[in-house]
Amino acid sequence: MEVMNRRSSSSFSDGKIRMIQGAILALALTIFLGNLMMWIIMPTFTYYQKWVPVLVAATNSTFFDIQGPIMMNFTFPILFIAVLGCLYVHLEKKKSDIVTSSYCNKDWLKILKKPKIIKPLGIVTWIELFFLAMFIILCVWYFSAFVYFHYSTITTYAATKGVEVWQARIDRLALVIGLTGNICLTFLFYPVSRGSSILPLLGLTSEGSIKYHIWLGHMAMTLFTIHGLLFILFWAVSGRLHEMLRWDPHYISNVPGELGLLVGLILWATTFPAIRRRMFEVFFYTHYLYILFMVFFLLHTGMFYACIMLPGFFLFLIDRYLRFLQSKQKVRLISARVLTCETVELNFSKISGLEYSPTSIMFLNVPSISKLQWHPFTVTSNSNLESDTISVVIKCEGSWTKKLYSVMSLPNPVDRLDVSVEGPYGPASTHFLRSDMFYSISVKIFYSLYIESRCSFTMIFCDGVVNFDDRHDTLVLISGGSGITPFISIVRELIYMSSTLKCKTPKILLVSVFRNTSQLSMLDLLYPIAGTPSGCSSNLDLQVEAYITREIEPAQEKSEPLRTILFKPDHSDAPITPIVGQNNWLWLAAIISSSFALYLLFVGLLYQYYVYPMDHGTNQVFPYHTRALFNMLFIAAAIVIAASAAFLWNKKKSARETKQIQDMADSAKSLNSLIAYADLELESLPQQSLDKSIKTHYGHRPDLKRILLEVKGSSVGVLASGPKTLRHDVAAICSSELVENLHFESISFTW
Repeated sequence: MEVMNRRSSSSFSDGKIRMIQGAILALALTIFLGNLMMWIIMPTFTYYQKWVPVLVAATNSTFFDIQGPIMMNFTFPILFIAVLGCLYVHLEKKKSDIVTSSYCNKDWLKILKKPKIIKPLGIVTWIELFFLAMFIILCVWYFSAFVYFHYSTITTYAATKGVEVWQARIDRLALVIGLTGNICLTFLFYPVSRGSSILPLLGLTSEGSIKYHIWLGHMAMTLFTIHGLLFILFWAVSGRLHEMLRWDPHYISNVPGELGLLVGLILWATTFPAIRRRMFEVFFYTHYLYILFMVFFLLHTGMFYACIMLPGFFLFLIDRYLRFLQSKQKVRLISARVLTCETVELNFSKISGLEYSPTSIMFLNVPSISKLQWHPFTVTSNSNLESDTISVVIKCEGSWTKKLYSVMSLPNPVDRLDVSVEGPYGPASTHFLRSDMFYSISVKIFYSLYIESRCSFTMIFCDGVVNFDDRHDTLVLISGGSGITPFISIVRELIYMSSTLKCKTPKILLVSVFRNTSQLSMLDLLYPIAGTPSGCSSNLDLQVEAYITREIEPAQEKSEPLRTILFKPDHSDAPITPIVGQNNWLWLAAIISSSFALYLLFVGLLYQYYVYPMDHGTNQVFPYHTRALFNMLFIAAAIVIAASAAFLWNKKKSARETKQIQDMADSAKSLNSLIAYADLELESLPQQSLDKSIKTHYGHRPDLKRILLEVKGSSVGVLASGPKTLRHDVAAICSSELVENLHFESISFTW
């Protein structure tokens, strides 16, 4: 009875949270649609002849000049949505993990979530294709409307410019293509903000959104390149090549535009797969040229127009600076375990309040290998089962990882390793463990608002076990090589749900493809070595099908024993903590709000007491490029002040709540016995459990189609992680019209 009351109370609390989240999403959607309307109406006569005079008259002031109306229409709405997103995700974390409702009508959601293979784009769903089509339609509308806008007065413009009409058409076409490219630039930085509060509103993660960043980057640079070439063509045919050296103090400056395009072309050239994958360091270092690109862009267009694309870049800068603050702290590396398959598991200390979702990633920097390179690795631990440690598994595949492995595999390995981290970053919720969790903003709004009246819970209380009608009957996890690492965290999450929450978990079929027998040791990491209630693994219905492709029979030689390295602590080390405290989403909302308020204050003081007394609102005295430089300075100062204050406050608070590092020396002694026991447990308990459920196949690859079609159940979750060909093969099977019960999700950390 007590269990039922506790569950009912949790259900009621979650219902209220969902209602609040629904209201937040409704408000965010309303604001976004209003902002989208501004984009649609901008390239029309209505906007410039009717809307702009009214907007300027209503909002123009000596504090912000003409920059005020633009910020009100394009900058403020998106930043406000970001703040709402922080509140939404904070509430999402407060919801109970064990009470989840199902959608009433799922058939159309299944169709929309079906994967589709499109060669230039990879694996996409109908949802993604829909939004991609909407974005292209917006760009086409923006382009065509602006062409009509400028070409309708082309004769007058040609006479004013003193050129032929056909030459003027080239000039205006070049301008319009550049304006269209700015749409792509506006959205370019949202997908790469790792701590973004906007992406979770759409059910996206930064790693999963990298492909959108790539698409937008290619589109933007294609349009900007055509934009620049057409202007050069116009200047050449009209005898105005001297315009290439023009730096107009009160209009568009050509020199920074040309420099920005040159920098962008260098950056763009290194992003193509042939270079990015073979010469990653070249790609990595040249990508920092985005700083110069954005500086030249602001000097080229001036701050007035740049405010249109400012929100995404502003949020990216906040995220980037917070990551910088976190990365400056050396973290406590407790131990490393060297597996026989050229794989290393690193175990870090963390505070118990740091929580993360399965399939999270963490970026690592080892200064002794490279002071600049940061590499993402999958977190394999579970924050519920392992409250004081966090682990990542690193497969020896590239030059950086080979150097790390060589350090760890020495006969006399180092007893200390300086490491800095960023993260962990992961999905806001484990939607891939449930069926038909369609993360479209509009669906989530109506679902949250009307869930209590239109949908019902199916909860059966029996000996403390809760059944849910939206859980998958079976989870099929298909991995290739190191692609198994995100599945380790998923299995551990299901262990926690089964053993601690007493939830009924789905059957798990793990299909893993390895090259040789030594890589089977990766399976030993499926179960945690500590912190798990005794016998928890027996509650999990796990079946493992391992395929060894380059061997036709088991290896005869005995595998090398697992090695554990215990690192010495240092007084400068600290456990991994959230960047801005346990309530990090509320702190992020405060940072966004306060930094933008500070920026407005700085700009207002500059314009009111320096710019306006000089030009009295004519915008013909104070140079545009100087305004842009001041604005860049103010943006940087506002973000540094707000983010640093929040970071230092939480760092001080965290230092009071956690044990001091000087006690680590004593705790390290006790860790010797802990790790000795951990090694014994790793070699015994998990292996004994896996021996009962694992089946090894030699000399061939799995017949994925047969395996998936034979899986029974009304709802089967299929997750694929590993090489692109494997993920595409699984997606093709799940997209077939022959299957209706397969729900596909791709996990990819390769760009």
